[in-house]
Amino acid sequence: MEKIRIHILLVEDSPSDTRLLRQIFLHASQEEWQMSHVERLSEAIDASRENSLPTLDNSQIESSRQRRFNLVLLDLSLPDSIGLDTLKEFRVAIPDIPVVVLTGLDDEDLALQALAEGAQDYLVKDQLTIQRLVRAIRYAIERSEIINQLRESEERTRQALAKEQELNELKSNFVAMVSHEFRTPMTTIQTSIDILEYNSDKLTDERKTKYFDRIQNAINQMLQLLDEVLFLSKTEAAKLEYKPTSLNLENFCSELIDIFQLSAGNQYNIIFSSQGEHTQAQMDEDLLNCIFTNLLSNAIKYSPENSTIWFDLICKDGLATFQVKDQGMGIPLKDQARLFQTFYRASNVGVIQGTGLGLSIVKKCVDLHGGHIQLESEQDVGTTVIVTLPLRSFAPHY
Repeated sequence: MEKIRIHILLVEDSPSDTRLLRQIFLHASQEEWQMSHVERLSEAIDASRENSLPTLDNSQIESSRQRRFNLVLLDLSLPDSIGLDTLKEFRVAIPDIPVVVLTGLDDEDLALQALAEGAQDYLVKDQLTIQRLVRAIRYAIERSEIINQLRESEERTRQALAKEQELNELKSNFVAMVSHEFRTPMTTIQTSIDILEYNSDKLTDERKTKYFDRIQNAINQMLQLLDEVLFLSKTEAAKLEYKPTSLNLENFCSELIDIFQLSAGNQYNIIFSSQGEHTQAQMDEDLLNCIFTNLLSNAIKYSPENSTIWFDLICKDGLATFQVKDQGMGIPLKDQARLFQTFYRASNVGVIQGTGLGLSIVKKCVDLHGGHIQLESEQDVGTTVIVTLPLRSFAPHY
């Protein structure tokens, strides 16, 4: 069984002390211990960062992975640093390697200060024995490993707590959003039904049709919200599947534009263009539909009537680049970095209805395709969303 080697960096400017320590190491355990040597603090910091110095026994220089130092023996009196500042500077530069101070100063106060500054032990050269050095090195490495494990455990706990807080905030936002978004259409339905029930004989057919239309629109609004929530829950539970099929992107986009143009009527002009000969792709049509239904809906929702919306497709070098551009209200710069977060809405949307789920869902669909999405926007000028997807199917990471 291969023995675990302990890599030690000796930071010592005295040749006689270096020779003495070399002999101690050789007698202590030649097979297990490997020592490198530098004379200056700056060299020690560089060596600890690079781990690429030859050992005292002139062995072949090993790789940085093999030469990772387990411990540093640090003299406090060096050509480029004196006293406790030597330890402080090293610890600031290299906080993750344990340090044992090895010095000629038999000073109890200095020893306590060194320990307070992060040294694992304080050894006086005149009092040094093989047993004491070996014990100090072993204990220092063990204590350092325990401390690192505690730090890692603390970091995992902190991340878990942050995740829990994030989930709690997400749940609170979800409840608030659903309560608000359902209340308005439910009120509309209830009011319209009351009017139709108690005033039916006084209403013209035109007015009745108007209230029935309001009820239908309110129902559609709630169904859309439910669809978004269910879709989001699937992505959060990693149950949303990526099922690519052969798809002609030009035909797909043209059909989608026809649907939106029919719905928008004469209020919006939607222009589609396609470039590139190879528009045949392997993509998930349902996810693709979700992406561009959301983006085109947003372009219409946040644009003034009689404005133009452009939908462009470019297929080149194995990638399909989709671009949705509008002449709408635009998005404030301060909001743009957070737009793909769940429930987040831009600060200038005013009373325009929305859940803050659309772009979050779009981002998840793009990710499932192994694609990329970026947004460019300027207030009162318009917004351009660019989606880049591979033309061929890829294996997604959940």
